Amino acid sequence: MGYVDLEIPEELLPQIMEMLSVAKDGGKIKKGVNETTKSIEKRSAQLVVIAGDVTPEEVVIHIPMLCKENNIPYAFLPTKKELGQAVGIEVGTSSVAVENPGNASEKLQDIIKKLPKPEKK
Repeated sequence: MGYVDLEIPEELLPQIMEMLSVAKDGGKIKKGVNETTKSIEKRSAQLVVIAGDVTPEEVVIHIPMLCKENNIPYAFLPTKKELGQAVGIEVGTSSVAVENPGNASEKLQDIIKKLPKPEKK
């Protein structure tokens, strides 16, 4: 997993999943690499979550770099399946962008504060 350059604290994983689950109901979430990429480029993403088991990794390798360029926080969940479940879809998904957290905005801010800051290369 060469593109996973941030160590996400273990205790944040369930918080991220819970926030995504709440945001999918009352907020606005973009699912999949193309939708996520567009959301980052439009700077409408507040947080991007990427699955750590995407193969080939080239599919998502541009996302952390785009996030850094646009100053958008990002995190990883271990698997596409977990990420898909968190946003209420039957299949796995490679990435999601939270554009509006709905009722999860406090949770979102809390997660963003606890995320490691990406190094600008």
